[in-house]
Amino acid sequence: MKTVSIFFFILFFISGTIYAQESQVVAQGAELTLISDAFSFTEGPIADSEGTVYFTDQPNDQILMWTAGEPIAVFLDDADRANGLYFDHEGNLLAAADEENELWSITPEKEITVLVEDFEGKKLNGPNDIWVDPKGGIYFTDPYYQRDYWTRTEPEITEQRVYYFSPDRSELHIAADDVVKPNGIIGTPDGNTLYVADIGDSKTYAYTIHEDGSLSNQTLITEMGSDGMTLDEQGNIYLTGDGVIVFSPDGKQIEHIKVPQPWTANVTFGGPNNSTLFITASTAVYTLDMKVKGAQ
Repeated sequence: MKTVSIFFFILFFISGTIYAQESQVVAQGAELTLISDAFSFTEGPIADSEGTVYFTDQPNDQILMWTAGEPIAVFLDDADRANGLYFDHEGNLLAAADEENELWSITPEKEITVLVEDFEGKKLNGPNDIWVDPKGGIYFTDPYYQRDYWTRTEPEITEQRVYYFSPDRSELHIAADDVVKPNGIIGTPDGNTLYVADIGDSKTYAYTIHEDGSLSNQTLITEMGSDGMTLDEQGNIYLTGDGVIVFSPDGKQIEHIKVPQPWTANVTFGGPNNSTLFITASTAVYTLDMKVKGAQ
């Protein structure tokens, strides 16, 4: 009996190592590493040009920072219940500020500017995730999730859409309204394709991006929605929920990174070589060494 147990332990260990070796995206021998589980609900990870990852702990109203080899630090308290984050081309941190349903820009010195506070005089549902195109235009999703810290109990805008804020920061347009509840969003570095996860309809789509920021040619990638998402340098699409599920550009599942938390909310690439996968999952954040680098 003891011999059999040892055999199965060795088989399990070997199988795990082989799995990492055979992965198209995970580095050989890599292990999921817990950085901390001292949060309430983590979201919105994005890396700056140095590889430092900023992420949110929405219930605790904080934006935090992770730098490889250093303790996690607080970047901003009283962050308006920020959810998704993204950097613009000037190095300002954009935040989906959920408490007042706004889009914020935060300078490195922590000076805050409200970029968007409504659409045609109506309060947004709750900006959720953000992507900035090569021209500096801002796409963001606007699903409705009732929050216990809101005074309102219903949306002013019944449609849950994707919006585009023009590069000159002067006009807000509807980019997509052919979705049920858009959540995760990411675009390709060349600015030609936008991916949108419709978590309300369990689908993820690709759109063609036009010069004026408008979208067309909605194409189904997979019948799976996602909370957050990212891309790697090979164009693979990383969706979240039950861990991290990786799809090739043509929609074939190529990896499932299991995460020991009830819900995996979001994911990005960071670290000094842009080859560390940073995962926000429920009360925790994790890292995983990858064979591939992030797309941006």
